[in-house]
Amino acid sequence: MAKKTNIEANYSVSIEEASMEMNARAKIILKDTSDAHKLDAIVGEGDENSIVIAPVDYAILKVHNEKADDPDYRQYLVIDKDGNKYVTGSNSFWNSFNNIYSEMKEAGEDFEVKIYKLPSKNYNGKSFLTCSLV
Repeated sequence: MAKKTNIEANYSVSIEEASMEMNARAKIILKDTSDAHKLDAIVGEGDENSIVIAPVDYAILKVHNEKADDPDYRQYLVIDKDGNKYVTGSNSFWNSFNNIYSEMKEAGEDFEVKIYKLPSKNYNGKSFLTCSLV
């Protein structure tokens, strides 16, 4: 077994859960979020700052990053019908998205979600990411 380099020991990504079957190529593509749209950066408060996507798949990524404040965290990756990847670490988004995704897939229906931010009731001046069925 090859020895891990310093970079590999300090940063790693694994797939905790995914909605699709994956070969080695698909796993590598999913774990690389450098080309994914960062939801926290592209979505703002209000309808004019929301986005609508048609999700087809998702993955939950476990990230280990020694340089982060919390070195072990999850990222949620959503893939739309055009193959675009969207990523966030927002638990509030994931809870909303997962409920919608599970029920719509069980029903066998295609669907779209609107992704937006709402002001936080717990933290003055902060907002949180969420989504709704369109």
